[in-house]
Amino acid sequence: MAISRKETVIVSDRLVIEPPRKRDFKDWSHLRKRSRKHLQPWEPSWPEDANSRADWSRRLQAWKSGWQSGRAYVFLIRRLEDSELVGGVSLTNVRGWPADSASLGYWLGVNFQGQGLMQEGVRAVCDWAFNNLHLHRIEAGILASNLRSRKVLESNGFREEGHAEKYLEIAGVRRDHVLFALVRRDVQH
Repeated sequence: MAISRKETVIVSDRLVIEPPRKRDFKDWSHLRKRSRKHLQPWEPSWPEDANSRADWSRRLQAWKSGWQSGRAYVFLIRRLEDSELVGGVSLTNVRGWPADSASLGYWLGVNFQGQGLMQEGVRAVCDWAFNNLHLHRIEAGILASNLRSRKVLESNGFREEGHAEKYLEIAGVRRDHVLFALVRRDVQH
């Protein structure tokens, strides 16, 4: 059964989490530009036209395609109280049986750090994925130096599983990552 992108809305105590739409461009571009210096050390290389309308259009098309194929679910996170965009979270490389797993990624705007928003957003999306996608396992990889990201994962029950050499390209360089996973039995409700 396909999950409707247009009808999917995840609400937590302080957040509304929804798939990106055309109308989100201005908020997304503004937040990413304002947070560029903060985000770039933790992300794959940004394209030359990063945060432009062309960049947004390419991403939006890829995100829609991923959703339609059931292989990727990308969300934007807004504060419930004022609808301000604070970041994003994604489930990519979604694999069905026998793996029933996905890879988790997330980013948070520079002005929203240290408020527990990403911990809450990750928890809500993982719950959604277990309940709606029927996943058994959600995986995440982080740079060892990203202590805030480690806290987000550990506070949500993710367990460290190992080390992956040259796992992902980050800021133009293949970097080692620490691997984590959340398994359905680990989720506390």
